[in-house]
Parts: sequence; C-alpha cells; structure tokens
Amino acid sequence: MDSLSQHSNQQAQRQAAMAVLAHAEAGEIAARLRTIPLPGHQDLREPENGLVMLRGRVGGDGAPFNLGEATVSRAAVRLASGEVGFGYALGRDGEKARLIALCDALVQSRDFGAAIEREVIAPLREQLMVRRNRVAEETAATKVDFYTMVRGEG
Repeated sequence: MDSLSQHSNQQAQRQAAMAVLAHAEAGEIAARLRTIPLPGHQDLREPENGLVMLRGRVGGDGAPFNLGEATVSRAAVRLASGEVGFGYALGRDGEKARLIALCDALVQSRDFGAAIEREVIAPLREQLMVRRNRVAEETAATKVDFYTMVRGEG
C-alpha cells in the first residue's frame, strides 16, 4: 500500500470516528474510555468556546448567505507518543470537545487505534444506529396516507 492511499485510509477512519463521536454524549464517551488504560497525554489547547458562522443556500443551489451563528467548543490533545488530536463539539460542552480530541489522537496511534475502534467507536456507532432506527420507526408510525376520492356525477 503506497503512502498516499495509507494517508487517505487514515483520514477516512478519522472522519468516520469523528462522525460517531460528534453525535455521542460526553458521558458515554468518558465511560467507554474508562475501559482502556490510556497513555500519557496533555492538553495542547484547553477546551474553549467560540462561534462559527452558518451558511445556507435558498433551494440548495442559490447564492450562499449567512444564516446565523452557532456556539462550538474545541480542544486539542497530544499523546506522549506524539499523535495530536483535535475535537470540536456543537454547543458549550468543553469536556466533550476534549474527549473527542483525545479519541482522535488515540485513533491515529498504532498501539491504541484498534482498541479505540473496538471499545469506544463501534459500541457508540451501534447505539447511534439504534437511536436513529427508533426515531425512524416512531416517525413512520405517524405517517398518514392521503388519497383522493373522485365523486361520481349523476
């Protein structure tokens, strides 16, 4: 496997992990991380809150416009082995951003990447899918089929 495809594979793995972690609760992530002996790590950037501008388009293809601002938290963590992870979370949950950054760094680690996938990411992904399926079922239960009845003349 060449260097470019290996880098691309690692990026895809990190993106998939971040997608799951972004939808998980901070307590769920912390509980999963407690099952793993964590390596030494330090905060490169303490969790901090800020704003990002949300952009939208009319009809999905119109000219972009500024929709408004959203609060986000961000953090950065470095493992003792040198891997750096970054975490962003919608809202003002700095601890969640720090946990996501720690998981991001661990996913990149040769020693901990598989354990994080197995013990943290996979169970959280499964919980997320169960929640989404439950919401889809609840939504489907409220579906109403409308039909038009044609009146006969006569």
